[in-house]
Amino acid sequence: MVEWITVISLIIFGLFLIIAEIIFVPGTTLVGIVGFVFLSLGIGLSFNYFGSETGWTTVGVSSVASGLILYYSFKANVWSRFSLKSSSNSKVNEGELDSLLVGSEGHAISALRPVGKAEINNKLYEVKTLGAYLDSGSKIRVIRIVSTQIIVEPII
Repeated sequence: MVEWITVISLIIFGLFLIIAEIIFVPGTTLVGIVGFVFLSLGIGLSFNYFGSETGWTTVGVSSVASGLILYYSFKANVWSRFSLKSSSNSKVNEGELDSLLVGSEGHAISALRPVGKAEINNKLYEVKTLGAYLDSGSKIRVIRIVSTQIIVEPII
């Protein structure tokens, strides 16, 4: 009786891991490989414990059960409660640079080596110099805005 429990437990756990691989962790990862190893170990032990005829029956039953479980789970939409239903169409820092213009002036809040924080028009921004190192408190001017990058130069 213990042999049957061992074989059935290994096969069920292997099937569970393979289904988890397909549904939750797509791609060939450790979860699917471990599931396949457990499934194979359970089938191999059925050949070892019960002989060839029962082993092949176990292979057939495991194959049919795998197919039915996968078919039912996709057909009945069982996994829909785990899936993401909404999407985000927003962008990071969207509209943050709208009030900033080339030529705006401010001062460095932190040392710019060459990236750091600066206050321009009473707002904090992450800015970048063209390679110059500037100390905290240095006066700066915006010379270019590329995408979300603010390029500044020192005001001498």
